[in-house]
Amino acid sequence: MNALPIDSVLPALRQALAARHEVVLEAPPGAGKTTRVPLALLGEAWLDGQSILMLEPRRLAARAAAERLATELGEKVGETVGYRIRLDSRVGSKTRIEVVTEGILARRLQDDPALEGVGLVIFDEFHERSLDADLALALTLNGRALLRDEPPLKVLVMSATLEGERLSVLLDDAQVVRSEGRMFPVDIRWGRPWQAGEFIEPRVVQTVQQALADEPGSLLVFLPGQAEIRRVAEQLGEVLAGRPEVLICPLHGELDLDAQRAAIEPAPMGKRKVVLATNIAETSLTIDGVRVVVDAGLARVPRFDPGSGMTRLDTQRISRASATQRAGRAGRLEPGACYRLWSEAQHDQLPAYGTAEILQADLAGLALQLARWGVAPQELAWLDLPPAAAYAQAQDLLERLGALASRVGGGSLTPHGQAMAEVPAHPRIAHLLLRGHALGLGQLACDLAALLGERDILRGNDADLHHRIALLAGEQSGPRASRGAVQRVRQLARQFKGYLRGPAREPVADPDHPRWLGGLLAFAYPDRIARQRRAGGGEYRLANGRAALFGEPDALMKEAWLVIADLGSRQGQREERIYLAAALEPALFETILAEQVSVHDELEWDEREGVLRAERQRKVGELVLSTEALPNLDAEARSRALLGLVRRKGLELLPWTPELRQWQARIALLRRLDLDGKGESEWPDVSDAALLASLEDWLLPYLGKVSRLSHFANLELSGILHALLPWPLPPRLDELAPRTLQVPSGSNIRLDYSEFPPVLAVRLQELFGLADTPRIAGGRVAVKLHLLSPAQRPVQVTQDLANFWRSTYAEVKKDLKGRYPKHYWPDDPLIAEPTARAKPRKG
Repeated sequence: MNALPIDSVLPALRQALAARHEVVLEAPPGAGKTTRVPLALLGEAWLDGQSILMLEPRRLAARAAAERLATELGEKVGETVGYRIRLDSRVGSKTRIEVVTEGILARRLQDDPALEGVGLVIFDEFHERSLDADLALALTLNGRALLRDEPPLKVLVMSATLEGERLSVLLDDAQVVRSEGRMFPVDIRWGRPWQAGEFIEPRVVQTVQQALADEPGSLLVFLPGQAEIRRVAEQLGEVLAGRPEVLICPLHGELDLDAQRAAIEPAPMGKRKVVLATNIAETSLTIDGVRVVVDAGLARVPRFDPGSGMTRLDTQRISRASATQRAGRAGRLEPGACYRLWSEAQHDQLPAYGTAEILQADLAGLALQLARWGVAPQELAWLDLPPAAAYAQAQDLLERLGALASRVGGGSLTPHGQAMAEVPAHPRIAHLLLRGHALGLGQLACDLAALLGERDILRGNDADLHHRIALLAGEQSGPRASRGAVQRVRQLARQFKGYLRGPAREPVADPDHPRWLGGLLAFAYPDRIARQRRAGGGEYRLANGRAALFGEPDALMKEAWLVIADLGSRQGQREERIYLAAALEPALFETILAEQVSVHDELEWDEREGVLRAERQRKVGELVLSTEALPNLDAEARSRALLGLVRRKGLELLPWTPELRQWQARIALLRRLDLDGKGESEWPDVSDAALLASLEDWLLPYLGKVSRLSHFANLELSGILHALLPWPLPPRLDELAPRTLQVPSGSNIRLDYSEFPPVLAVRLQELFGLADTPRIAGGRVAVKLHLLSPAQRPVQVTQDLANFWRSTYAEVKKDLKGRYPKHYWPDDPLIAEPTARAKPRKG
């Protein structure tokens, strides 16, 4: 057995796990932790014959890790070492080490929270911070704390690039064991800075050619996604056409097993490989023969958009930690080289770590699993707590799908929600499967769910899902390249079929009719039901209020109604594009989709005639199905509709006067002073926002006679609003925030409360003899003085009158005396007689 760097810390790791139930292991790429650690711990006394579960973030990595571990033991997979992934498992009665994907563990925990028979759970490559890994760790820790005493369940979290100390705190100050050094050195070679809008394929192809010339061995090229892999493969096929010794091998999660093995296994004698991979090759996967890495520095990351309720793929720069992982692939077997297609200065600007998926993902699946577990997020231990807004949005979706009872009643899981949680699919897909089965459409539902769970099997063709269903059924042929994808979809559909049990409860009479495809899709995506804006056009409005369009002419554009399965904006596009959809027959809103229809009585103003018109609308989300006039609307409904009009148009619809706006501002000033002192104010909130929020309390009783827009002007708004100020606040208002202030000239000058502090605009001559700035609110607020010339124009703005007299008045006097020579401009204003005239009256 070859020596690996991790070997030197295995004694310390054994000792740590013997002493504690939680340990963190940090080991750089190439150290051998995935291969060595499970085997090294298999014979420990504390394991006492129990099994080891090791989690991998991807199916390909899980299967490859199990095969390598079995090879180390000289066995076949399924004996001592096995694996479980979606669509495949190799586990036998003697299996002691089971490599699983993270989602598999989360679902196993729901059935067996104590993980009976398991002595150690290893979270490999935890730095990737997938949503499933965070959930699996939280449930493992919680289940262990509640249900597991003896024998203990130990937890080992390991990674190449990890914030170990932070994770140690989460795991009750777990010991951190570190393995130093890569197996072999890697020479980093920097590229030039990326330019905005630059296509990556030409630079990748050029760098691969350079690396083939400069370095021996096989190459691993990191690209963001399958589209880039396909384009680079085509271009390399052209430029390397005369070099049969170079094999171009794509590697991503959607390839069939044979193609994945071809990429991972050593190149045949006399050959070298160029493996074109997504970040699937960034983790514990070892690709034999690779000693050169070409890194484009990009990854395609799913990001949930709360505004649209949709997840889209964003292409973004990787983190420095991810770049370290990728470079480490070149030093696994011998000294290597890494070509980074960005500059060293750009590298320094990359984030240290990637963003945890839990902070930017659709949390519907997480919310369903936590509801099944019976906890709220804050009851579990997380490295990052699920964001409250995204979690609430996920619960809203689950309510709409019938998985959760109303959160007002506690938000408990319904029987339908329990059934959904047992299906290994997104809650939308699980809902589709269960409802389809109930209607006797189980096979169609399984085929559709499988299509939605995998990449499009007819990429680049039209958007109609009916053609994909026909391809699965063998009713039409597809491109040769899609055969492997079709087989995977069929396999996944068979797996889904296994979760649907019992007879159909309400079977439809004509299950072979094509209308049911759109109906089933609407179960999964009620928010993506779409209506055409104009007949034959490519633009549609969705039930969630957003818009989408076909980027190119499509046969589905003849359909007035669609359900959209895949849409989004790609790089360089501003609008949401429709990529996958099915026609929807609106008659289904009367039958299987009736639950999605809501009825609203709407009153809208005819702006031209200024009258109220009432109608009853049947709606699907924001889309109006039908309307009918309501000639005899009861007074309460009419009044509430009027409140809706006020909310839409704003309070300016009401007959405000400047005096009322000042009254509102005076109260706001006193309320602000109370709240600034951190106390509770006795002054009510009469801001526009508060008034709009409480229209039912203060405006509704006065709307009985309003039937035309012009009638709002007849409301006695002053009396209505003044009633909001209880006794004895009205006289206190006049005392603390008076409408006027008397100045030394005897004039009563109106205060302007629209600013803070309030403004007193007064002619300078009327303040002669006044030493300090006037104050209101019991002396707490000095007013802002706008000192005016005889022509009522401001000559100075101040809150410090004493300082003005002392330091500025002389200059102002000189200017005013030149412009207004007939007026009185004394040398000492503090002993001068104030006047509202040009000169004081002679006594």
